[in-house]
Amino acid sequence: MERKKPVIRKAEREDVALVLEFIKGIAKYEKMENEVEATVELLEEQLFDKGRAEVIFAMEDGKEVGFALFFHNFSTFVGRGGLYLEDLYVYPEYRGKGYGKALFLELVRIANERKCGRMEWVCLNWNTPSIEFYRSMGAVALDEWTTYRLTEGTIERLTNNG
Repeated sequence: MERKKPVIRKAEREDVALVLEFIKGIAKYEKMENEVEATVELLEEQLFDKGRAEVIFAMEDGKEVGFALFFHNFSTFVGRGGLYLEDLYVYPEYRGKGYGKALFLELVRIANERKCGRMEWVCLNWNTPSIEFYRSMGAVALDEWTTYRLTEGTIERLTNNG
């Protein structure tokens, strides 16, 4: 029996609580639940009032079973914007049915439609299933690069104390 193509839909303002549920789901999967500071109010402001990121959902029989949150960055070398995938998550009971691939390919389509020069993301080194999936899609690991981060507290401290 042929699988039907998963339905993908864009998140709307009334989906903010659901977006937070997916964020908590991926945080649990990544063993980082204690790091989630996002709230419904904060996400509504950032996603819909300020347009800082976008969310799409994969659907099965009218139910959201996976999500991807992404935004645009910019490459000085390429001279164009890129699409940055922050999170892609499918509920465990729906994995292996093509929803993650459908979300990923929708992001590829969006990147192409918007003439992005790159599509990038990070993946935890222990997340072998995701690494294998991304490699199967043609992704190349940038092993010579290290991700650095300043947290909000450090940003405030540097702002105040230089």
